[in-house]
Amino acid sequence: MNEKDKLLTIGQFASMHGINKKTLMWYDEVGLFKPASINPENGYRFYTYRQSPILETILLLRESDVSIEEIKAFMENRSAENLKFLLEEKMESLERSIIHLKAIKKTLGKYHQNMSTLLNMDLTEISIVEKEKRCLITIDIQEDTSFEEEVELVTAETEKYKLGRLHDANYGSMIPVTSLEEGDFENYTKIFIEIPFLTEQNEHPQGKSSLHIQPGGRYLRAFHKGDWDGIPLRYQQILAYASGHGLKLAGYSYEMGINEIVVDRIEDYIVQIEIPIRI
Repeated sequence: MNEKDKLLTIGQFASMHGINKKTLMWYDEVGLFKPASINPENGYRFYTYRQSPILETILLLRESDVSIEEIKAFMENRSAENLKFLLEEKMESLERSIIHLKAIKKTLGKYHQNMSTLLNMDLTEISIVEKEKRCLITIDIQEDTSFEEEVELVTAETEKYKLGRLHDANYGSMIPVTSLEEGDFENYTKIFIEIPFLTEQNEHPQGKSSLHIQPGGRYLRAFHKGDWDGIPLRYQQILAYASGHGLKLAGYSYEMGINEIVVDRIEDYIVQIEIPIRI
């Protein structure tokens, strides 16, 4: 007898494929994968090595979240064309899942970084840091734009990129350096959204470009704790620091809250402020 035709017990066959024998019993019961033979006296199921490629394909499809009904439909009409179509469909689904998981990982990394910063920060310090270039989506706002309108604008923009939740992205506000240098600390002109999977190659879902490239390089970084009334004073300190160290600032100041998920009082709220240093 050819070794590939040798009968294997359900336990042996299950062990060979790293699964529980109850899985094989269930596959048999739902008509997905039948044993090679069944002992008529005791009902024991037996399998052969030749059945292994089919079972491995079923297991792979199940790991790829293909439903039992989909696999049954394929098994009833097995062909290279049908398998190719099924695999292409699931590969596209997996790619979407991978992109989503990478976005979650990046968001978690951002939270972790913020918490590490919180535990080690000196709120009085103004420092120079190196930052990598990043891609942001920006929304123009006016001085009279209400908070409710800002929320609606952010929600509408994130929906275009099919984010699962608002917290799949990071948010903040931008104020031109020219306004700061003129003593105008209220002239916020943009809200920014950092979407984890966004790159320069991404096209806007509706064809309109709202992509903003935050440049890489050296930045002044400072923090403000408390309500927004104290931010102008913090900006004055930042400008004095830049002047005292012969630094020229450029572009926008990027503000982002870094501890809203761990505080309840506005008095404990911390804003991170980062401003590019002109080369």
